[in-house]
Amino acid sequence: MPLDQKAIITQIDAIIDQYKLLRNHSKYDDLSDLPPHESSEIVTLFLAAIERFAPPGSIYVKTSKGYEQNSHVSPVLLGVIKALRADYEAGRLQSIVELVHAEVFRDFFDMAHYLLEQGYKDPAAVIVGSVLEEHLRKLCQKNSLPVQVGTAPKKADALNSELASAAVYSKLDQKSVTAWLDLRNKAAHGKYNEYTKEQVALTLHGVRDFVSRLCMANC
Repeated sequence: MPLDQKAIITQIDAIIDQYKLLRNHSKYDDLSDLPPHESSEIVTLFLAAIERFAPPGSIYVKTSKGYEQNSHVSPVLLGVIKALRADYEAGRLQSIVELVHAEVFRDFFDMAHYLLEQGYKDPAAVIVGSVLEEHLRKLCQKNSLPVQVGTAPKKADALNSELASAAVYSKLDQKSVTAWLDLRNKAAHGKYNEYTKEQVALTLHGVRDFVSRLCMANC
């Protein structure tokens, strides 16, 4: 599941804290007096975090190029990871988190489309329904609506109702979501004769349009 902004910052902090721990045992910022495997491990962690969390082609990625073979911590590389963290903390890269969500959804839609074309309507229906439910949860989080009852996650129908009540989307959308969730539930519970391949195809098209439209308005 895609990481949210807070989780990304936490991961970056953990890497920086690991560097600080080693720095306490070194005379130099680049950790050059420590065993090579210790400093090279931090370099690798820095580069992996930049690759994972920085926008493709961004100044973070471009600046970090060339340090892959360096076993010492360059001050430039340290500066890049700190700048990346600062931008996430300030909310300047929040859109990147949403882009990751959108890319993951797109991959699952493509998978469902392929399965449907190959005649596997039932797993396609489950995948589409799962994407829809995950999107409802993201919309609730985006609009400060609770996604749990105590420690248990809310059911998709409840999320749908609350999103419509909060005017995140229309009552007409709510009815469509209810129908799509019903098809997903039938697929998930083995009621394969209660819907057709054509209905799954219409659901796939409808959910894809719904997710795209709501992402444009709420992401």
